[in-house]
Amino acid sequence: MKASELRAKDPEALNKELGELLKAHFSLRMQIATQQLNNTSQLGKTRRDIARVRTVLREKAAAK
Repeated sequence: MKASELRAKDPEALNKELGELLKAHFSLRMQIATQQLNNTSQLGKTRRDIARVRTVLREKAAAK
C-alpha cells in the first residue's frame, strides 16, 4: 500500500482501513505466538502499513 493511494482516501475510509490493519496485526501476532506463521515478514509489512495510515490521518488533521 502506497502513501499516495492513502492520501486519495477520505478520513472515514482511512479509519476503516486502520481498523482492518490493526485486526490483521493482532491475528499475525497470535499466529507467531502459536508458531503457525511461516512468513514472519508479513508482521513488519502490516506495522509499516499501520504507520502509513496513521501518518496520512495526522496530515489530514493538521491541514484543517
